[in-house]
Amino acid sequence: MAENVYEGMIILNANRYGRDPEAVSGQVPQMINEAGGEMLVSRLWEERRLAYPIEGQRKGAYWLTYFRLDSGKLAEIRRKCQLSDSILRVLFLKVDPRIVDTLVVHAASAGQHAADDKKSAEKTDALATTDQEKTPQTVAETAKDEG
Repeated sequence: MAENVYEGMIILNANRYGRDPEAVSGQVPQMINEAGGEMLVSRLWEERRLAYPIEGQRKGAYWLTYFRLDSGKLAEIRRKCQLSDSILRVLFLKVDPRIVDTLVVHAASAGQHAADDKKSAEKTDALATTDQEKTPQTVAETAKDEG
């Protein structure tokens, strides 16, 4: 059987993912490795509100994967995803061999940019908190000067 590269978009249960992100997201690479596949990229795409409830859930964590796998093993992966309580929906698409490298590099770099953006946001929040802490003192000092 021929090895193909697939793109997988998996919607994870956001509640379970929030409690234990590593265990929930680790299921996907584990399934692929057990089926004899090779994981190329696996990362969180985004968490968002679902267009309609799925299994009673209103939010989902979208997980993006690129992996190499024998075409006959894809049905096995789909079945395992259907049986998992942490996975709400799954979509696998075969990637054109001419664009595999570009997609994988883009997905990997986008994951790095998201991590950098998160660190930047945390620094901004820390600075804002520091500014808010200074504001009451400044107000008190201004009141003393005026009084």
